[in-house]
Formats: sequence, C-alpha cells, structure tokens
Amino acid sequence: MKVLVLVIKLRASWVHSLKEKRMILLSITKRLKNKYNVSVGEVGEQDTHKIIQIGISQVATSKDVLYASKEDIITFIEENCEAEIIDIEEEIIDF
Repeated sequence: MKVLVLVIKLRASWVHSLKEKRMILLSITKRLKNKYNVSVGEVGEQDTHKIIQIGISQVATSKDVLYASKEDIITFIEENCEAEIIDIEEEIIDF
C-alpha cells in the first residue's frame, strides 16, 4: 500500500476576510473530493485570510498511480482555482 501526502499552499491576494477564504476553500475541497476521491482539509494558515494551505491524501497500490494523480490534482488546482500556488510539499509513504 502506498499513500500520497500533498500539502499545497495557495495565495489569494484579493481575499479580504476569512469568510471569503472559507468559500474558496470549500469550493476547491469539494471539487477535489468528487473528482479524485481524495481526503482534503485545511492544514495550516487558518488565521491568515490571504494564504490557503490544504492537505491532500490518497491511497493506491502503485506509486505510478499516485504520481499521475498528483500531477492531475496540481493541474486541476491551477486551472480551476483563482489562487496562485506558491508551495507544494509531497511525500509518498510505503506501508
């Protein structure tokens, strides 16, 4: 069993409140869960309204599947979210 762990940090410079940030976060997490069957949640920067930090995890039997999924997820976020990706941390864990 292999586990993909991604931490993606986004900058939304036009956001002026935590409420606006939550709306963006809710939208992107719902779409990622529905499209890629991943677990998604806010994992940091919870008190900063211009920075969104999300954690994404997925389980598969092959690293190749996880690498392909990782690229698809990053592309999806770039194309469907107005916020700019400023940092990506990734790890694939073997069990």
